[in-house]
Amino acid sequence: MAFSLLLSTSPSPPRLTALRLRAPSKPSLNSNPIPFKSFVLSNPNPPTSLRLIRRVCARGTSIGDAGSGENASDEASVGEDSAAFQLEEQSFVSWVYFTGILGVVLLALNVLWIDPSTGFGKAFIDAVSGISESHEVVMLILIFIFALVHSGLASLRDAGEKLVGERAFRVLFAGISLPLAVSTIVYFINHRYDGTQLWQVQGVSGIHELVWVSNFISFFFLYPSTFNLLEVAAVDKPKMHLWETGIMRITRHPQMVGQVMWCLAHTLWIGNSVVVAASVGLIAHHLFGVWNGDRRLAIRYGEAFEALKSRTSIIPFAAILEGRQKLPKDYYKEFIRLPYLTITALTLGAYFAHPLMQASSFQLHW
Repeated sequence: MAFSLLLSTSPSPPRLTALRLRAPSKPSLNSNPIPFKSFVLSNPNPPTSLRLIRRVCARGTSIGDAGSGENASDEASVGEDSAAFQLEEQSFVSWVYFTGILGVVLLALNVLWIDPSTGFGKAFIDAVSGISESHEVVMLILIFIFALVHSGLASLRDAGEKLVGERAFRVLFAGISLPLAVSTIVYFINHRYDGTQLWQVQGVSGIHELVWVSNFISFFFLYPSTFNLLEVAAVDKPKMHLWETGIMRITRHPQMVGQVMWCLAHTLWIGNSVVVAASVGLIAHHLFGVWNGDRRLAIRYGEAFEALKSRTSIIPFAAILEGRQKLPKDYYKEFIRLPYLTITALTLGAYFAHPLMQASSFQLHW
């Protein structure tokens, strides 16, 4: 979520690679596709010709090192490898398009929403602020409006893509969600100290370090689809992914976990009623997203998602502690990738850019 940006099987001889067939990209809403591999693994009495394939699938291969022979996996992967990025597979033209689209979007956002002389952002904030004099209430209303639009459009994605296409629906989704997210962010920055002070721990030794580390870690729980920037900008055709590696082994809903960490850290640091209201609203929105996200993936991927769900967890590390998720010995390789290095740089940049963001928000007088 944009609000967060302030502060998202290893082999055993013989060396055979696990089958990685995926569900169709655009199944019917009423269908429950069963990947061929899932059928092979779950069918108790497969034809003779499929028995060897089932043994191969059950052995699997390591994402990080397909030939090491060190890690044994009892489960075959049904999902995708998250945060995978191969430089040699990138298209220079696609990234030129992405840069151009990003520039156009930022220009349109400034003219149509942010600029006080031409945009509607100030009028929107004034209208919502007119509902109540309480900054806490206004904060919650802004989050509710964003959540209603964001989750509502996400729920309509299948129908919307069939109606107007994947790219057009992504443009519509971003075009409505982004201005509302910016308004919520700016209002929070401008009014974060306007509420009733509930506690004051900024002078307590170690609190700043705790908040900083918690906030830093929270950015590594960004949902893996965020890494697919070409899809986010609709340069590549947007897809609904079924991720399985990396952060997904720790929690099936990393964005929710990251947002909760961010909220708890900032609530502890600021300690007033406005930030409590913001945290309650954001956490409630992401908890709803947990249910809604699982529901949508179940509709799209059927038994493939159920297989993934059985070996992952919502609560971080729960599936690992219960033995349902087995980490490869080279698990660290799933994080030593360019997207995570980029997240590290952007997180550090956002921290040092706090004064700039605060000054820019104050100039809008929202």
